[in-house]
Amino acid sequence: MALEYLVSNGNPQSECFLSPNRGFEFSADGEDLVKSEPGEMVLPAVDRPLEFSKSVCKDNPAIKFNKGTTTLAFKFKHGVIVATDSRATAGPYIASQTVKKVIYINKFLLGTMAGGAADCQYWERVLSQQCRLYELRNGCRISTAAASKLLCNIVYQYKGYGLSMGTMIAGWDAKGPGLFYVDDDGTRLTHHLFSVGSGSPFAYGVLDTGYKWDLSVPDAYKLASDAIYTAGYRDSMSGGFLNLWHVKETGCEQIAWRDLMDIYKELEARNAAA
Repeated sequence: MALEYLVSNGNPQSECFLSPNRGFEFSADGEDLVKSEPGEMVLPAVDRPLEFSKSVCKDNPAIKFNKGTTTLAFKFKHGVIVATDSRATAGPYIASQTVKKVIYINKFLLGTMAGGAADCQYWERVLSQQCRLYELRNGCRISTAAASKLLCNIVYQYKGYGLSMGTMIAGWDAKGPGLFYVDDDGTRLTHHLFSVGSGSPFAYGVLDTGYKWDLSVPDAYKLASDAIYTAGYRDSMSGGFLNLWHVKETGCEQIAWRDLMDIYKELEARNAAA
């Protein structure tokens, strides 16, 4: 609301706001919004924001995201392991080494960040709000599947507007561990293992080699740590710190926040002693 107030010069009913969530109409060809309404997301102050967004974003190097990251998650017998690096890049520039790419939604749900940091943080905070509202209305926790579907439906409404998201929703509900992938096109997939980002090919190499459903908890932690370390070592867009979480029946727990350089030095010392 603060952003809405500032952009609209104190008038939240300003025509600079359009929201596919409520009260919108389509043009005669049925492909673009033509009616302005106050909403959660600021869209271009033009008659046809979707057409405008596509024309501006097309082949424009000043707008295209130059991004890179490594995030991963996998289900196993004892829950869901979620691990990420912590490097934020803007092309070749390392903007930060301490970004928290695991987003806390509630005690039993986590999200990950890959793509545009602002998009992922904003929409997963919206998801957190909606999950809490669901709990208040229904008297029970939302399932992992329902939470991921909710996020999918929200971002699908903004398809083509330039969002950049490749997120995973991990949680524990009445059915046990759950894991879903959701991106900015409204794609929603479920699987036992995902890795997203520029370092994901390297992470997949480690995960595919060592993954088993009946991994012990220490082995699962080591597998995720090795995958993030390998991605950080091989991919210039990934690095910083290992951020490791475990989603289990009792809730989400952060296991490690560790400098990848310390892991590298440990491995070097071990190899030298061997």
